[in-house]
Amino acid sequence: MLSRGVISCGAPSQRLFSAARAVPPPPPPSPSPSPSRFAGGGAAWRRSSFCSSGDPSKPRPRMETLKARASAQPLQDADDLIDSVETFIFDCDGVIWKGDSLIDGVPATLDMLRSKGKRLVFVTNNSTKSRKQYGRKFETLGLNVNEEEIFASSFAAAAYLKSINFPKDKKVYVIGEDGILKELELAGFQYLGGPEDGGKKIELKPGYYMEHDEDVGAVVVGFDRYFNYYKVQYGTLCIRENPGCLFIATNRDAVTHLTDAQEWAGGGSMVGAISGSTQREPLVVGKPSTFMMDYLANKFGIQKSQICMVGDRLDTDILFGQNGGCKTLLVLSGVTSLSMLQSPDNKIQPDFYTNKISDFLSLKAATV
Repeated sequence: MLSRGVISCGAPSQRLFSAARAVPPPPPPSPSPSPSRFAGGGAAWRRSSFCSSGDPSKPRPRMETLKARASAQPLQDADDLIDSVETFIFDCDGVIWKGDSLIDGVPATLDMLRSKGKRLVFVTNNSTKSRKQYGRKFETLGLNVNEEEIFASSFAAAAYLKSINFPKDKKVYVIGEDGILKELELAGFQYLGGPEDGGKKIELKPGYYMEHDEDVGAVVVGFDRYFNYYKVQYGTLCIRENPGCLFIATNRDAVTHLTDAQEWAGGGSMVGAISGSTQREPLVVGKPSTFMMDYLANKFGIQKSQICMVGDRLDTDILFGQNGGCKTLLVLSGVTSLSMLQSPDNKIQPDFYTNKISDFLSLKAATV
């Protein structure tokens, strides 16, 4: 669990890259880069490329091996859960909204929790927007949420690079959308790629050789509606040919809610393409990686045992909470159905489950 300390680095860290699924672990990452390539870049950044004795002050994302847990219980006494924690972390897609539609009962539920003095934090794996852009979305939906309460995986990517002292003279190639670019810019990093590469094409003529920027020290991959072969090849060249180039994924979500009508292919499909072409596993900074949980706990001074993670995905939201030693509540308003939760094949069991977060109101009333 996250609260037990820093991950052991005595062997190739397959735990770091383990996806939150009951599948065999991925192959070990590529051999460590030569430190000489990064002279002047900072030892912390060099350590980020491979496992070392480590510095506990430098947060490092990791995944946990799944452990057998008791079956989830239906939430029956909302007051008991509310009173047992200080902070609620909410996923957004499938919990607060679907697409651009607010889920019923959300405003009243959030108001009730705030009236009880609970800290509310909103964490999303969707990297298409920056924190400021998400603030505007909350406002458009009629929700009063402060920008400091919002943590998107776009922000997590920039925050991770800052945490490892990524050299400011290095560049970041972005396969993703505007949210990542804005967060990198706010953090003071040089970047290229993003939506403007969406219209670029490769003309495969005999002898054609594609150039790439040798100063790219990290490739960040997130959800990208402008994904194309140019980006695949450019990112692949940077990761495979630039010594020590980091491969960072905002998330590996299989599907996402672009509209409330159906599920759409998620950022994991873009990450999978780059992983396939490079034969490298990414370092994931979004859920269920522990990086954002570490960051939140440190920023707000929260004890992880005093947090309840509320989400609609088992392999990201619920595992994220479990990795951090938090209480977990699954809502069935998003991608996970009751039959999926109770399937014998499912190894991820939250503490509780309920239909939607507004059940906090009705279940609370039923216990008065």
